[in-house]
Amino acid sequence: MRHLKAFHVFHIAAESSSYSEAADKLHITHGAVSKQIKLLETHLSKALFCKNGRGMSLTPEGELLKQYTSVAFDALDTGINKLKETTGNYLEISCEPTLTMRWLMPRLSNFYQSSGVDIRLSTAGGPVVLGEAGLSMAIRRDDFDIPSDYVMHKLVEEWVGPVMSPEYWSMIQSNHEDITLLHSKTRPHAWNNWVAASGYDFYQNKSNQSFDHFYFCIQAAVDGLGAAIGSFPLVADDLKDGRLIAPFGFTSSGHNYVLLRQSQELEIKEEQFQQWLEAELSRSTPEKLELCT
Repeated sequence: MRHLKAFHVFHIAAESSSYSEAADKLHITHGAVSKQIKLLETHLSKALFCKNGRGMSLTPEGELLKQYTSVAFDALDTGINKLKETTGNYLEISCEPTLTMRWLMPRLSNFYQSSGVDIRLSTAGGPVVLGEAGLSMAIRRDDFDIPSDYVMHKLVEEWVGPVMSPEYWSMIQSNHEDITLLHSKTRPHAWNNWVAASGYDFYQNKSNQSFDHFYFCIQAAVDGLGAAIGSFPLVADDLKDGRLIAPFGFTSSGHNYVLLRQSQELEIKEEQFQQWLEAELSRSTPEKLELCT
């Protein structure tokens, strides 16, 4: 269409309070807006704006054209979004930060190679808004109220237990009272919950250190600063590679890692991702780790 640029400039100007505001939205100069409007007025042989004090107002002809440009550009935006939805071979996934960094990211390239589906990750924990935020699915620990209209699919049971570096264990294994307990503000009750479930009594020591995030807490354990309550699958790779050990074993936390979605029916790429997650997570359990060692 001839003068498409001019129609677009007119559309933005008609939606704005001034040429200057339109120029800011379009990242062009005030003069460039005025030039495109004059070009369109010459093409249509109609005045589209008239001066109103220091500003500009739409003429009746401009008001009429605005109705049509609004319909046209709204339809174009809708079409572009639909095209992206149908042709984009990707999924927008929200995942808990520590699970993303310590487990999911090192494995995503394998999923892409096998499926051709690109996973676009955003990291967050706890309650999540899916559709309105443009998210297809979310991977979460089920420690919050799941909305009733979400479909929740269990991926793997969570197991927890104290983890520490082998070097640190060699320093304190003869006296558990010397263990420095590593805490995180995002899981403040992790040690209390584990003690209640396991029955170990060395918890009543005097040395504690706290971190803002669970990820830093686990990394501190890897670095030999103390013992953290590790969660499968978050520590699976560290245990397998010998960066961490779990001398007291693991117990069920009573929680699961789950996959959340809104739609009842899975798209093919969503089903591929769900099945891949289940297969990978099934290899990241205490039982499977013992079989591999």
